[in-house]
Amino acid sequence: MVDPLHLRPVQFVDTPVGRDGEVARLAGGMLWFAAYEVIEAGERRTVPVTALDRLMQDDRAARLHARITAPRPALTLGARTLRFDQPSVAAILNVTPDSFSDGGTHADDPATAASAGVAMAAAGAALIDVGGESTRPGAPVVWEGDELARVVPVVERLARSGTLVSVDTRKAGVMEAALAAGAAIINDVAALLWDDRALDVVARAGCPVVLMHSPDPAAGGHGGSGYGNVLTDVFDWLETRIDAVVAGGVARYRIIVDPGIGFGKSLSDNLALLNGLTLFHGLGCPILLGASRKRMIGALSNEAPADARLGGSLALALKGIEAGVQLLRVHDVAETVQAVRVWRGLRDQALVGR
Repeated sequence: MVDPLHLRPVQFVDTPVGRDGEVARLAGGMLWFAAYEVIEAGERRTVPVTALDRLMQDDRAARLHARITAPRPALTLGARTLRFDQPSVAAILNVTPDSFSDGGTHADDPATAASAGVAMAAAGAALIDVGGESTRPGAPVVWEGDELARVVPVVERLARSGTLVSVDTRKAGVMEAALAAGAAIINDVAALLWDDRALDVVARAGCPVVLMHSPDPAAGGHGGSGYGNVLTDVFDWLETRIDAVVAGGVARYRIIVDPGIGFGKSLSDNLALLNGLTLFHGLGCPILLGASRKRMIGALSNEAPADARLGGSLALALKGIEAGVQLLRVHDVAETVQAVRVWRGLRDQALVGR
């Protein structure tokens, strides 16, 4: 079987001013690019935006180009709107005793956990992602009743405060209860494949969903036997999964994708994905990047522990922003928000002139 064609936007420019016809806008956001890296049949070549006519005769290339350049519609979720024309921060709020980074900090105290979430929203997070089950390698599966007891009281408090909430879970029962408690988005590291009812729950609720790649989501997400080309393999898996979820009744514009940094991937795999992030705009969905405090940072910095990985987390967040990622899922909210605002200032200046 011949590998399908892929397009990766490259050769980004500071401003489109004076470059009509020479550059294309990435996903309706604040970045413009001047060429594609075309990946086809194991070969790579560069095609400038000024020479796309012949490439666009290929139906797949034309479809990918349309997805790459199409604006991502904002999501209106109750009184809140989540925009994708600029990068935003999703704050991690773990209510587990055993998370790899901050396990136990907010366990067994819903009021304190919710207060922490409100504080992160006040610091600039657009979304609070509440999780009640650790998905680190080797973590045990949490009984649904325990996960519900951890998550629901926190979601209820956050929703009453007017905070936009997502719930990080693989379980259909937890999804249903969290949505009833006021959560607006489902974030599933198993891409709705761990629980047979999960897709139906999301489709019936009509809520947005984050689909994350992992090599074996039904078995926990950290297995797998390697990749031929990790960048295109992950893209193809997500493309197939999006099609299945749309066929199951979820509107495509309500799907967010996550390449799954650290899930069943080696250090070199993770680095390749981060270097090639712009490829994923060809899926036509907003991209969430979850690289905060991940193991790869320690591997590149003398085995720094999870709570000493701020510098690396910010470096990866900025890498994502420069690739047009719309959502950054992070632990260190205030620092990341500040980095985003400085980046935005640089972009605004570039767009109005030098």
